Amino acid sequence: MPRKAPAPQNGESEEEQIPRPARASRRASLAPDDLVRLALKACLIARDAAFNLRDLLTTSSRMAFLAIKDCEKELDQLERQIDERMPEAITRVNEARARQLLSSLKSTTDLERIGDLLLSVALRFQARTAKIPASDTRQLVEMSSVLREMLDLIHQGFSNLDLDCARKVLQMDKDIDRICHELFQKHLAETVPQGDTSGFEILLMAQALERAGDHTTNLAEDLYSLIEGRSLRHVPKRKAAP
Repeated sequence: MPRKAPAPQNGESEEEQIPRPARASRRASLAPDDLVRLALKACLIARDAAFNLRDLLTTSSRMAFLAIKDCEKELDQLERQIDERMPEAITRVNEARARQLLSSLKSTTDLERIGDLLLSVALRFQARTAKIPASDTRQLVEMSSVLREMLDLIHQGFSNLDLDCARKVLQMDKDIDRICHELFQKHLAETVPQGDTSGFEILLMAQALERAGDHTTNLAEDLYSLIEGRSLRHVPKRKAAP
């Protein structure tokens, strides 16, 4: 269940409960499995941020805004924690586990960036003095909803090593790109009074969500690489039939 307040545990399973960076007793050393769980937790936090952004856009909920800020801080802490402990952990595992740990490190970097982008949307929304047109709100909500589903699939994919989740994410990113393109087409074609930047602010929010989608596709490509042992970017081209 997505978080609705700054720091709930959300009734997650025992597997999803991970040590917080502030717990000094766990700071000295983390096993490789702990680092993988931290990366999975980061995925859930980013997913919660997307859920709360949708809530913020829909209801202007103050609690949703605070939850997004908290998610961004947690993602920063987790990225730092994994980065600090990775060198030690990676020297104690075999090649297959090292590949998994490196994937966790790369994934957390993308997730931290997603948190930054979602917070930027929330801050722009909070700073607005005029209400966003209903049609624009609907499209921004749709983008955040798709992003939330993509992040949920990423968590499932890394938890179960499910390649189908990666394929679905890569397809769903096209929906975010389409909505972003529609918003740009509409607002760039409008004639607005001099000094009115409201449409520009909406485009910046849409662009941030589109970039968050791009980072999520990076996660899908990392999942593919982890499972298949090769990068999706370097899939060999089929030879032409003679």
